Amino acid sequence: MKTHRLARIAEVIREVAAETILFEMRDPRVKSVTVTRAEVAADLQHAKVYVSIMGSEKERKRALYGLQNAAGFVQSKLAKRLLTRFLPVIQFVEDEGIKKSIEIARILREEQERNGTLPAASVDVGAEDAEDNDDDAEEADGQDAPGEPGPHPASAP
Repeated sequence: MKTHRLARIAEVIREVAAETILFEMRDPRVKSVTVTRAEVAADLQHAKVYVSIMGSEKERKRALYGLQNAAGFVQSKLAKRLLTRFLPVIQFVEDEGIKKSIEIARILREEQERNGTLPAASVDVGAEDAEDNDDDAEEADGQDAPGEPGPHPASAP
């Protein structure tokens, strides 16, 4: 089967799963869940929906268990949108990518603080810098508004 068709079907599954989890599910176990991606088998029989769940380990396990119990509900919503011969059986899988990237960023930030080599972008704006930005904004207010006649740059002395 062509890969672009599988990608389109995976995107539809991701959209339907995200909308269903966000707007239609009433399970109190399922909260702080973000659908990151979906993968579909080549024969369209199975689909894995990857979700990122924020919270403690216990909350993540409860949310994943709630999602697995609600897989049939998500499949019923998918059946209304996806018109294929086979409806994929949905399996929810926890995606650790976002948590790992946050942890790596935290470790790098701690190492940079320890070495004293913080990049300029992560340094907080001080009070002096904030005052300078206010002065720039006031100067910009004094300029002519767009569309109003003002001094022509070529006629400047």
